[in-house]
Amino acid sequence: MQLPVTRSLPFIVLLLTACATSGPQSATESSDRKVARTKSERQQLDFRLASGTYRCELGQSVEVERHARGDRAIEVRWEGKQHTLQRQASSSGLPRYEDRQNGLLWIDLPWKSVLMDAHSGRPLANECKPPANRTASG
Repeated sequence: MQLPVTRSLPFIVLLLTACATSGPQSATESSDRKVARTKSERQQLDFRLASGTYRCELGQSVEVERHARGDRAIEVRWEGKQHTLQRQASSSGLPRYEDRQNGLLWIDLPWKSVLMDAHSGRPLANECKPPANRTASG
C-alpha cells in the first residue's frame, strides 16, 4: 500500500528543507557569517510540547520525555531503547533533536512530529500526534 508514503512525501521534503542545518564552518569564516549564524541560533522557536506517547502512522508510537528546566535535550524511547537527543539549531528555528551516535532525528511541530533516520533521511515514525493535555514534566 503506497498511499501513506505518497501522501507524506511532500511533507517529508518540506520538513527536511525547513530543518536543514549547515555543515561545519571553516576557520576563515567571515565575521558577518558568524554574526548571522549566532543570530539564527538565538531565533530558535520554543514550543511547550507534550511529554508522553506520540501515536504515529502505521500503528507506531514514540515515547517522548521532556524536562521543564530546558529544551536542550529530550529522552526518546523507540523500539524498546532509550535515547537522549540533543537540540540542534535549524535554519527554520523549528525544534530539531538529534542522537548522532545512533542516527536518530526528532523534528517537533505543535501539531505533529516525525522520527527519522538521520543518516538516510528516511522517516522511521511519521505523522506522530502528541498526547492530549500533557506538557513538559517538572
